[in-house]
Amino acid sequence: MKIRVLVVDDSAVMRAVLTEIINQAPDMEVVGTAPDAAVARQKVKETSPDVLTLDVEMPNMNGLEFLDKVMRLRPMPVIMISSQTAQGSETTLQALELGAVDYVAKPRGSLAGLPVSYAQEIHEKIRAAYGARLKVLRAAPAEPAPAAAARPAPAATSAWGDRIVCIGASTGGTEAIKEVLCRLPANMPGIVMVQHMPEMFTASFARRLDSLARVRVKEAEQGERILPGHAYLAPGHSHLEIRRSGTGYVCELLQTPPYNRHRPAVDVLFNSAAQHARGSAVAALLTGMGKDGAQGMLAMRRAGAWTIGQDQESCVVYGMPREAAQIGACCEVAPLTQVAERIVAALQGGRRLAAHG
Repeated sequence: MKIRVLVVDDSAVMRAVLTEIINQAPDMEVVGTAPDAAVARQKVKETSPDVLTLDVEMPNMNGLEFLDKVMRLRPMPVIMISSQTAQGSETTLQALELGAVDYVAKPRGSLAGLPVSYAQEIHEKIRAAYGARLKVLRAAPAEPAPAAAARPAPAATSAWGDRIVCIGASTGGTEAIKEVLCRLPANMPGIVMVQHMPEMFTASFARRLDSLARVRVKEAEQGERILPGHAYLAPGHSHLEIRRSGTGYVCELLQTPPYNRHRPAVDVLFNSAAQHARGSAVAALLTGMGKDGAQGMLAMRRAGAWTIGQDQESCVVYGMPREAAQIGACCEVAPLTQVAERIVAALQGGRRLAAHG
């Protein structure tokens, strides 16, 4: 049985392109298209799609308003089709907060002769969305962080010594990372993170997290020191590694080829932590399709780090954490609402040499 997809986009050209791409896959078919929310509402009733692709910017009722109605009245997996602009990325992040499973960035320039990888991305994301959990159990959100201006600047040195926290995520990860960071105290050791997303989206995502979390959040820059009370997000154009610098660490950005078909890749970060932080690191692998991060987490555990995998019930897509659990990379498995607590417990308990624990 094929996955039934409804395409909603105000561009006739984009609707045609998406229809052609989706129908190329043997396990999915486009059952209808719509240029706006009004037509889309009717098509949802007529076709009962399994997955909806939704343009962010539409006339009359924009994608966010329509998404909000869909998720309240007839919840279904939604993939946002977003322009790669600052405004488009901000809107896409809001859509993910409202319940969209994932997003696909609109190609820059001509739609003619799109690379095969673009079609593969759409196919993979539709399949992941089809199997995604729409109702993720959540506890009450943590208290919002104080305004950035009111937050004291963390000291350059820390009682944590050379401890460091590494986090990786993909599909569903923007909300998962937000959940974890907003539950962490301000006096954390340095945090380094990889979320699969393009360059413009990582900048917006870092700003969004910084407005919510108690720790300071920013995009990582080449050669900058990793400070306590700060979280560094890999920019969408580069892999992020950590390197030793005295008693601490610095960020290294690499524009080497994609790893596991991703750049940034979680495995690249985790492998560097296994090499340079060893038992001083704590890692969390959150929701996401595929297997990126699993082997790197296994390397971290073998090097003595404490490793935490998100559990199946709280994942939007149980791919990356499942792969890690299956190969023995996780010291423990926890629901999303307890990941921050487990990170802090691992730090306070001084858990090291996890390979022998």
